[in-house]
Amino acid sequence: MPRLFDSAQEFKDLFTIKSDDVSQEQIIKQIHRLLRPFMLRRLKVDVEKTLPAKQEIYMFIGLSSLQKQLYRSILTGNIDVVNGIGERIKLLNVLMQLKKVCNHPYLFDKVEPGPPFEDGEHLVEASMKFKVLDMLLPKLIDKGCKVLIFSQMTRLLNILDDFLRYRGYQFCRIDGQTSANDREERIDDF
Repeated sequence: MPRLFDSAQEFKDLFTIKSDDVSQEQIIKQIHRLLRPFMLRRLKVDVEKTLPAKQEIYMFIGLSSLQKQLYRSILTGNIDVVNGIGERIKLLNVLMQLKKVCNHPYLFDKVEPGPPFEDGEHLVEASMKFKVLDMLLPKLIDKGCKVLIFSQMTRLLNILDDFLRYRGYQFCRIDGQTSANDREERIDDF
């Protein structure tokens, strides 16, 4: 079998920036040229011609008052870490906590009113993202749009389930607990 490179150094030299003339973009082009014979690249438009063009809309929104309160308490409780006087792992933990605050404050224990825990307007009012979602969903559904929501956090999907049930929306959920058969069926239904 023929080899592409005679040594690791030859490979490294190919992708090392030797001067200001070689940009990262040029290196990426070299990598693409090198990999092209070994990779099958298919675009969505080549596979499924009926899909509409991708449309991305970025919305920058603030935080609810509860989110601001939690955000401040996390930052002030970890001010040394934020200022760089701490371990990297602690900083990553602080960033994860802030990410949770920005998604929904009920991701933290003992923030949601209860027990008993009841669905209600507080699900929407606690998170600015949920307020925006609450405004967008009826408009999108009235237009006949289908909505697909991704989340990396299973607990956020639980809160989203409560919200969608509370508002009376039909939905299906796919997460790590969904069996392969159910997953395929739900994707087909969508």
